[in-house]
Amino acid sequence: MRHAGEIAVQRRTGVRLAGHGSARVRAEIPEVAARFLESQRMVVIGAEDREGRVWAAPLTGRPGFVAPSGDRTILVDAVPVAPLAGVFDVEHDIGMLAVEPWTRRRMRVNGRARRDGDHLMLRTEQVYSNCPKYLQKRTIVEDLEPGERTSRSGDRLSEAQREWITAADTFFVATHAPGLGSDVSHRGGNPGFVEVVDDRRLVWPDYAGNLMYMTLGNLELNPAAGLLFLDWATGDALHLTGRARVDWEPREVPGAQRLVEFDVEHVLEAGGASPLRWAFEEYSRFNPPVRGA
Repeated sequence: MRHAGEIAVQRRTGVRLAGHGSARVRAEIPEVAARFLESQRMVVIGAEDREGRVWAAPLTGRPGFVAPSGDRTILVDAVPVAPLAGVFDVEHDIGMLAVEPWTRRRMRVNGRARRDGDHLMLRTEQVYSNCPKYLQKRTIVEDLEPGERTSRSGDRLSEAQREWITAADTFFVATHAPGLGSDVSHRGGNPGFVEVVDDRRLVWPDYAGNLMYMTLGNLELNPAAGLLFLDWATGDALHLTGRARVDWEPREVPGAQRLVEFDVEHVLEAGGASPLRWAFEEYSRFNPPVRGA
């Protein structure tokens, strides 16, 4: 059933669709979803760490590294490193997004996962697809051998990291509602759609979507959130964790139905987070213009 956060957001936005949101999502993995998962090269996971901070992180592998086993179990031939290292040593809530930029297809899986050797074993509770809106088209041009990872952390954004975010056309956002599970979703737009206010605050527009409000619903109950910005050309990753809140006045930002303000609490920049190298092809035709561009 829908949780209280989703219901509150749907009421605020005037959605009166009975059973819309978590209520319409099934736990079983349909055959078409199983085939899609088996072809993936990358998934993004989201979870809460031991300190209650929420993070999003990529996992990559050869086709088949994500493999359904039965109608409610998924085996992932990878385990997370920092910032989610060790989190799944015991069973833990997880959100997972499988995204295929070259076809603009994506699906989400939420459930519980635990580490089993070099694998994650995920028991599904929600399995559903999303529309292709705001997904930029990209293709894999190189798949390198995994190299040495480097990392640096802090509590605010450097100038280079601020420029990285300003140039981004895509990021991923993880949320967690205590007792109700974790979720990870995609956000996309033209470069500049994420405003870097200063070294501790970001603002982005929330565009028209599927009206399920699973991300905003979680934020209604728990402001903790994690963001992931990928450097598609180098394989580096920028992980942010902090607190988000919804500003219901879009302030004339093109295409925005509301704004999300995010306060940065911790930053982890990981070099060599992914062996995949991607080439940009085209922006989504659904992307609204960016204010001031």
